[in-house]
Amino acid sequence: MAEVALPVLYSFRRCPYAMRARLALQASGLAVEHREVELKNKPARMLTASPKGTVPVLVLPDGQVLAESLDIMRWALQANDPLRWWPNDPLRLAATIALIEENDGSFKHALDRYKYPHRFGLADGAAWREAGAEFLLRLEAMLVTQPHLAGEQQGLCDAALAPFVRQFAHTDKTWFAAQAWPHLARWLAKLEASAAFAAIMHKHRPWIDPSPAS
Repeated sequence: MAEVALPVLYSFRRCPYAMRARLALQASGLAVEHREVELKNKPARMLTASPKGTVPVLVLPDGQVLAESLDIMRWALQANDPLRWWPNDPLRLAATIALIEENDGSFKHALDRYKYPHRFGLADGAAWREAGAEFLLRLEAMLVTQPHLAGEQQGLCDAALAPFVRQFAHTDKTWFAAQAWPHLARWLAKLEASAAFAAIMHKHRPWIDPSPAS
């Protein structure tokens, strides 16, 4: 019997966009072929599929290419969603998408300048740390009344935001731990301690293309 072709995921372990895609794929239970990418030596096959050269990239067996993390999350959860991560109510979905867009927009803008100030010609990232903290305090307020950003159970927005909050927290762990957001800190710690997170952070050897695409 011929083997069934699996979707191919090009990923990088520490990339927050790739992390959230892997979280959704893991939650869906769908099998993929994982190809770990060296960012300084990107595989020709990945670049052929997605010339922009960023991860994650999911290449489906029919040749369709998903090169945005949220598209991969949507594809995985709409194909199979045993944990009911995808909001079924239109208002909840709209609110979730709006929160993710803010994370990916103004919060990511602040995060980059806080974590890598010299890339942007800044002496330090203190001002951008404060800007990012405003968003995190809003998440803290949400988590005061519910255990997850999605509500009583973990959902799409938790998986979509957590890798970026984690990156912010790890930039200066001592400072982060001293802030007045105990619910946010517990939420992040719980995710980092979960079996699901351990699974998606498994270390893979970089994938070597045996026959680079022409």
